Amino acid sequence: MFTHKDLEYRTIFVINCVNKRNLRVSNGELLLEEEKENSEETKTLTKMPFQKILALFVVGHIHITTPLIEKCQKHGVALVVMKPNLRPVFFWANYAEANFLLHQKQYQFDKNDISIAKIIVANKIANQLKNLQDTRKKDELTEKAKPQLLTIMKTIENIEDYSELMGAEGMASKLYFSAYFQNQNWIARRPRTKCDIINVTLDIGYTILFNYLESFLRMFGFDLYVGIFHRTWFKRKSLVCDIMEPFRCIVDKAVRTAFNRKQFSEKDFNCRKGEYFLKLEKNQDYYRVFFDALIPYKMEVFRYVQDYYRCFMQKKSVTNYPKFTA
Repeated sequence: MFTHKDLEYRTIFVINCVNKRNLRVSNGELLLEEEKENSEETKTLTKMPFQKILALFVVGHIHITTPLIEKCQKHGVALVVMKPNLRPVFFWANYAEANFLLHQKQYQFDKNDISIAKIIVANKIANQLKNLQDTRKKDELTEKAKPQLLTIMKTIENIEDYSELMGAEGMASKLYFSAYFQNQNWIARRPRTKCDIINVTLDIGYTILFNYLESFLRMFGFDLYVGIFHRTWFKRKSLVCDIMEPFRCIVDKAVRTAFNRKQFSEKDFNCRKGEYFLKLEKNQDYYRVFFDALIPYKMEVFRYVQDYYRCFMQKKSVTNYPKFTA
């Protein structure tokens, strides 16, 4: 498993191979190459010694060669190949496969224990509050939402019932979204209904965030279907749903900024029978915005998952569990 020394001397590389790029091993190093225009020749963009790589995230379509897998195995490098929407289609990390002790602890965790869930929800609301504060807006909705979010966040510590916690999280989100997206004619958060362009865009961003976090959780060997806030449901990766909660603020900010800068527009969507769909030719533009928003936080995400793993395995007090601040 990863150590502090790994984080000190090694890093996570995210490589965009969507456009005519390829990876290969040469003289014990990883080479990123790009095809020259109107030529069969390639040029080397960068070289990376495997000893410096903690994990390798490759976005796009590449050929996985035996030498590449052998080098990753030798140096303990997690290898993740993703589609442009960051959905992992290939994952390899030999140190996570046999983590049966972690699975055992997950299965034995008391489903009525909401202590960790409260930390996650409070962290999410704190980041929602920070997003509102960062807008520097002084309108009525924003000024009303900020103290109410703070009050909800403070009351979470005393909540003992799961339904009450869900209610607090829902109320906070309602206040937050109404204020944060008021300039985009916000009505309500309605996941997967495709009822308006903001909800559709948030769904796209949250899906990309979900895919990204899934890869990090896999690096430590978690059973993704066993959550502590989101209850077990058929084919739902409840733990990923849990861990993404504090990080949703990154997507929210990216969506709001992109619409304000006219990077995203209603013209990017088609409407059929009251449902909005992103135009196929716009997929790459939207993926790129979310990619650029998420990738700078790669080490913060890794440390969060690592700290969560250590706290869960060692049954530490909930006060020791990680918190993310964007």
